[in-house]
Amino acid sequence: MTGIGYDVHQFAENRPLVLGGVTIPHSHGLAGHSDADVLCHAIADAVLGAMGQPDIGYFFPPGDPACKDICSLEILVKCRELAAAAGLTIVNVDSTLIAEAPKVLPHREAMRTNIGTALGIAPERVGIKATTNETMGFIGRKEGIAALAVAQVDVW
Repeated sequence: MTGIGYDVHQFAENRPLVLGGVTIPHSHGLAGHSDADVLCHAIADAVLGAMGQPDIGYFFPPGDPACKDICSLEILVKCRELAAAAGLTIVNVDSTLIAEAPKVLPHREAMRTNIGTALGIAPERVGIKATTNETMGFIGRKEGIAALAVAQVDVW
């Protein structure tokens, strides 16, 4: 079974930029109730979608004080636990970050390791790519970052 996920967050001052569980040096972080890790959020929605589950907002409501500043890798762990409870295993994920900056490649392997560990899969089964929006739209104006992801789950 396959699912797709999408997420977007605006840049915000005085917040760390966290992508794939890695804090990346940058002038701005992302706005959000959690750590606003747009990459993990897109992957979580892809995994949940592949299982026929509601989106991450169902399991981690944005207004819930217990979710305030939560590490998004914990969201991925919850996805893994939901899959296991349903007799499913996560096979792989593939994702794309869309941003004008920062550069993702120097942090890619650490992201793959973090995400793979959280999902219970080998880092080699975590695809992370990045592209720009060629200076068009809110991403091109450096107002935020978007992420797309697909995930495959299968019966044990």
